[in-house]
Amino acid sequence: MARNKETAVILLDVSPSMHPYLKHVARAASTLVQRKMIFSKYDEVGLVIFGVSEASNELYEELGGYEHVSVLRHIQVVDDDILKILDDLPEGSELGDYLDAIVVGMDMLIKKAGPGKKGNKHIFLITDGESFVKDSAEDETKEDQVDKLAVQLTEHGMKLDAVVMRTKRGPNKSKVRTENEFLLKRFAGRPQVEVAFVDSPTSLLGAIKPRNVTPVTLYRGDLELTPNMTMKVWVYKKVSEERLPTLKKYSDKAPRGVPHASHEVKMDIEYKSTEDPDKTVPPDQRTKAYRYGPQLVPISSVVEDALKLKTEKGVKLIGFTDTTNVSRHYYMKESNIFIPEPGNMKSIVAMSALARAMKELNKVAIVRCVWRQGQSGVVIGVLTPYIPMEENFPVGFYFNILPFMEDAREFPFTSLDTLPSNMQPSVSQQEAADNFVKLFDLAPKDHEERLLPERTLNPILQRWYCYLHNKHMNAGAEVPPLDDALRPVVEPDQELLTENEFIIKRFNNQFTLKVNEEKGKRSSQFWKEKELDENARGEEDSAMDDVSQISFDSLTARRVSEVGSIQPVQDFEAMLARRDSDEWVPKAIREMKKLIVDLLDSAYKGNTYDKSMACLTALRKGCVEQGEPSEFNCLLRDLGNKCCGKRHNDFWDLVLDRRLTLINKDEAPDSDVSEEEALAFLNREGPIKAAEEPVEEEEIDEMEALLGEAV
Repeated sequence: MARNKETAVILLDVSPSMHPYLKHVARAASTLVQRKMIFSKYDEVGLVIFGVSEASNELYEELGGYEHVSVLRHIQVVDDDILKILDDLPEGSELGDYLDAIVVGMDMLIKKAGPGKKGNKHIFLITDGESFVKDSAEDETKEDQVDKLAVQLTEHGMKLDAVVMRTKRGPNKSKVRTENEFLLKRFAGRPQVEVAFVDSPTSLLGAIKPRNVTPVTLYRGDLELTPNMTMKVWVYKKVSEERLPTLKKYSDKAPRGVPHASHEVKMDIEYKSTEDPDKTVPPDQRTKAYRYGPQLVPISSVVEDALKLKTEKGVKLIGFTDTTNVSRHYYMKESNIFIPEPGNMKSIVAMSALARAMKELNKVAIVRCVWRQGQSGVVIGVLTPYIPMEENFPVGFYFNILPFMEDAREFPFTSLDTLPSNMQPSVSQQEAADNFVKLFDLAPKDHEERLLPERTLNPILQRWYCYLHNKHMNAGAEVPPLDDALRPVVEPDQELLTENEFIIKRFNNQFTLKVNEEKGKRSSQFWKEKELDENARGEEDSAMDDVSQISFDSLTARRVSEVGSIQPVQDFEAMLARRDSDEWVPKAIREMKKLIVDLLDSAYKGNTYDKSMACLTALRKGCVEQGEPSEFNCLLRDLGNKCCGKRHNDFWDLVLDRRLTLINKDEAPDSDVSEEEALAFLNREGPIKAAEEPVEEEEIDEMEALLGEAV
């Protein structure tokens, strides 16, 4: 069984009041299923609709009641069938009781997982709350029903995510809708229940979280206030950019019908001399170099390592300052959050007292951070106190990296106040601009904020996953157009434009556009300056060609863009050092992994073992430095299964002799391997199971029996 496997039931309201929104509801549910097929392919999902005339559920057949609830799909591993059902979602003709639907969903989860069994069980509910909730046959109030269901959710380890469509039906709410919103808000007071109210297809699409990311600590250790006073803290990423999945090169040249044919694309790189293009530059004549004026200064890897700053893991307080002294535009990269070590009451009390004191005095803390031992980069950041309003949430700090002097950018724009009076905006112009800004506010006082970050999907990622699904279903599928629900994210809201058309015209009429008569002059001046700059660059390049102090031919060669088989370690390190794109690091790691496997596959009497070992060592070092421990750990486990006790067992002996083990949490915080597990890995024999697929007790007994027979 896969780790963190989730069993879920999707409950969809298809009653008449939901008919205008069923297309968007189906798209939101499909997005959830599609993401599970990509990231959690072992998850199990069931589908239930309510508000239909015919009942089809086990509780209706066994106990009666639950008349308008129908199970369209029982809980099974996610596949294309549930997506086909969602593409043709039926319309109901009856009122749908969402409490009945929740009970049916809970019953499905309990029967699937077994009575009393804990686990990762989830219920997703989408409704508009316009259908009447029936009274209980046991003389219970509706509030009592909600409380009873909430207790049952807690006892069975279930989580409920409810999304309520707030349709625009005028200023007055119906009595049924008011009552249902009250009950749902009562549900929301429970820690295992989340209720989101949405009023647009855009927010509906993002209200159901399509992917659950397991939090991993960036740092665990001491926050040193003084040399004699520390507190234990854990640091998590609060915000991190989600990127497109990396595409792999695929070859269709393999013969058809061969079951074990490899479709991988192999690439080798050779470095040629600029003086003699037919001459290959050997490894000992290639090295890194840095520009110093017109010169290129070679720096060996030994010297480069010696020049690196040697650091020790830890977070140290530098001092406090007023909140006004640290502007938000100084914040760099993603945001992190500091919380006290769970279960450590001394740290919890100390952090709470410190955060509340800083909040009262309007102060922030400046700290120096080294997240892992030997980290080359030291960051200076600011801790901003966070006092949660909810109960059972720890007091903590938000952390943001601050720039050094070299990171800050100054833009000396002239203030408009320095211009003459005839170039200053008039009173009417200023008033038109003020009204323009006010009416286009995305967070008006009496309305919910538009485009909430936590409810807005990335349109690029959403379109990509939609195309991936279409391509899976139909190999000739075209790139789909942008979903209408995501159009307000990339284009101005047409409703907002229509409402404020008068303000837009007034603002436009207050300002007139004039033709810039100096445009041609400035354009010719621009091209003249560009020509002078290109001439200067040409003289610089010619001066570099005449340098006689540099004996390495590769210093003037092109940048490394692939990991070749001739000098893979140098190519790998060169690609990691490139900073002109974010794609070089994942590409270098991916190609180095392929090369290691290819070298072992082509080995004859161990002739490629030394190069394979050098590549494996370099890959481990690079994965630690770049914070990609899972890439190396997965490869090492695969190599263990492939080599240990098999054809390349002598190569695996080299790995054990050099103590080359998994990357643990102390080396890279994103790793899911402890130091003890990493050490125990070297002492294992036989097939090695991946961390995502823990070995069951029956499999362990079977393995021990087989080993006993072999001995």
